[in-house]
Amino acid sequence: MSLKAILFDFDGTLVDSEALHYHSWLRVLAPFGVEYSELAFCDEFSGVPTLKTAEILLERHKLSSTAQALCDDKNRFFVDTAATMQPKLMPYAREILNYASAHCKLALVTGSTRAEAIPVLNHYGLQHFFDCIVTKDDVTQPKPHPEPYQQALSALQVEPENAVALEDSTTGLSSGSAAGLKVLVIPNEHSAKQDFSQAAWQVQSLRSAQAVIDELLALG
Repeated sequence: MSLKAILFDFDGTLVDSEALHYHSWLRVLAPFGVEYSELAFCDEFSGVPTLKTAEILLERHKLSSTAQALCDDKNRFFVDTAATMQPKLMPYAREILNYASAHCKLALVTGSTRAEAIPVLNHYGLQHFFDCIVTKDDVTQPKPHPEPYQQALSALQVEPENAVALEDSTTGLSSGSAAGLKVLVIPNEHSAKQDFSQAAWQVQSLRSAQAVIDELLALG
């Protein structure tokens, strides 16, 4: 393949934001008297779209609300939480972006809202690496639907056979694969038990992912 673009997931791939999502959901669930440990919540819901998480919680705990209302509250609380508690970058995140941007077009394809993602990118000075940013606000069908990746490919003017996606969850893997992309998966501690059998590659770190990218560039 001739590698022309690399499309990065955000949460769990470039930033370790699970704790922020967990604390935001705790605030949503508190008025209903529902609690989860961080480990149990993140292990179950890592990579699950916000609305789908809301639907599961609504049904499981018979909450007197709607899934959309829970989703909206969570998104609002996340912005508040992120204002005082910045997520950490995943190890080697800045290095792989710097390396990849010197060789390819880059896109960020995230299930987060723009209000959630952009402040984190600005905080770490990462936004300039990306030629295209697709958030949940920009699509009608978020991951695992292929629309987010299809939109990014269109914006970059790159065919899927000339690009790869980096993901950490089966939700993102399904989205990228359905868009015709080969997906390189880097599981994190919460997604490690998910089924990644459909991935083109699976590695344990972003540093190892860079080695795969290097091999693909050499083929081109």
